[in-house]
Amino acid sequence: MLDIATIRKDFPILQREVNGKPLVYLDNAATSQTPQQVIDVIVDYYHNYNANIHRGVHSLSQEATDAYEAARQKVQQHFNAKHPEEIIFTSGTTHGINMIANGFASMLKAGDDVIVSALEHHSNIVPWQMLCEKTGATLKVIPMNLEGELVLSEYDNLLTENTKLVFVNHISNALGTINPIDTIIKKAHEVGAAVLVDGAQACPHIKPDVQALDVDFYVASAHKMCGPTGVGMLYGKKEWLTLLPPYQGGGEMISEVTFEKTTYADLPHKFEAGTPNVAGGIAFGAAIDYMNSIGFQAIADYENNLLEYATSELLSIDGLTIYGTSDQKTSVISFNLDGIHPYDVGTLLDKMGIAVRTGHHCAQPIMDFYKIPGTIRASFSFYNTKEEIDRFVEGVKKAKLMLS
Repeated sequence: MLDIATIRKDFPILQREVNGKPLVYLDNAATSQTPQQVIDVIVDYYHNYNANIHRGVHSLSQEATDAYEAARQKVQQHFNAKHPEEIIFTSGTTHGINMIANGFASMLKAGDDVIVSALEHHSNIVPWQMLCEKTGATLKVIPMNLEGELVLSEYDNLLTENTKLVFVNHISNALGTINPIDTIIKKAHEVGAAVLVDGAQACPHIKPDVQALDVDFYVASAHKMCGPTGVGMLYGKKEWLTLLPPYQGGGEMISEVTFEKTTYADLPHKFEAGTPNVAGGIAFGAAIDYMNSIGFQAIADYENNLLEYATSELLSIDGLTIYGTSDQKTSVISFNLDGIHPYDVGTLLDKMGIAVRTGHHCAQPIMDFYKIPGTIRASFSFYNTKEEIDRFVEGVKKAKLMLS
């Protein structure tokens, strides 16, 4: 059992008020909150050893380099990558996806197929559309059903010897559906296709093992995992990262530069041009330490309990529809009230100190599938409580009464 009262004390922002009411933060799928332990690491860096890394012989540079590379090893161990150089620090999930899309631009041609799923975030749709426009490859989509699950029989039909790449999220940010990525990866590999998994929504709730999954690329963001914004990671199998060209040119990613020829640095530096977010990378490692100190199984069990409780309470409200009802789901509830725009509900909830997300959640094709403009999304983390859910449900009831 988690000691939620003690855990909540780690998060300074949970002590504040919004519009004169104690904050109930239920927008964790967009950005999780940051514990004091991670904030302290950022402050310590800027107080005591702020310096550029990998380039200086002076003490501050060495200290910063050691801390940054130690964070890379923490990420490697957390995701169980085989080599530390298979972990590329990025500005976030979107950055990592675009790095791979750019790399494959020189490797695809007309007649090749690229597969995405109907459950994707825009950042796992648009880069592949741009890639197909550049190369002449064809974008194909795994359809979804009314429960918010992928139709795997149709995936089987899409896979051919022309399939070169498959891209799918581990968990849907809009619906909370947990996709069967192990099956998706295995079937893609049977036709020789590479697979990238968008793990942004999965990593706050579960601990992916990239070797066990045999995934080719996996991307995530620190700000979903109690870390800072503006930093994330790309995992890639060493053979793939060696084959792909660098995404950006500049300092750090070179071995030797002349006006006639430039040779690139070894992994991971080949993909890390310029001065990185040093404090962010170090804090990412601290956030992973923090979440592991709580335990991902304990987090999953507790959040599933919150999900079941909140689902039951919301369904007691007449005229409320939940979108995404898969049995395999994490702590996200997307819903609407009949005849009421989600934005109006979200605005009224904010007046009550309750933070939720409204709109299409950067997943407009999902909303088009359900023929709705968007949803109200409540997403729960391990520092939320049933008492907060009670306030949230009462807030929804009040909003319904005011807007009906």
